[in-house]
Amino acid sequence: MKRYRVRIIEDAEHDLIDIYRYIAHHDSVENAEYVLEQLESLCSRLTELPERGHAPPKLDRIGVRNYREVNFKPYRVIYEVIRQDVFIHCILDGRRDMTTLLERRLIR
Repeated sequence: MKRYRVRIIEDAEHDLIDIYRYIAHHDSVENAEYVLEQLESLCSRLTELPERGHAPPKLDRIGVRNYREVNFKPYRVIYEVIRQDVFIHCILDGRRDMTTLLERRLIR
């Protein structure tokens, strides 16, 4: 089976930190750690079969099809596959205004 290298870009690392801090502050450190573990696991599983993700609907509607996403609800991991590398660009809370976030982060 073909294996890919997963690379989390700096913006996505900041997303993880922000998500952790928000949950720890508004809920509990235990829940923040659980969500962080689940998101990190989801990202690491992209070493195999990154094509399993789907095109983010808001991007697909405007013809941007080079990104894919996988979910740990309500969080969305948005990434791009280039040859043997999977670049994770964003890890976002899907309850937020996704159109604005995606435009600002991916469509520059």
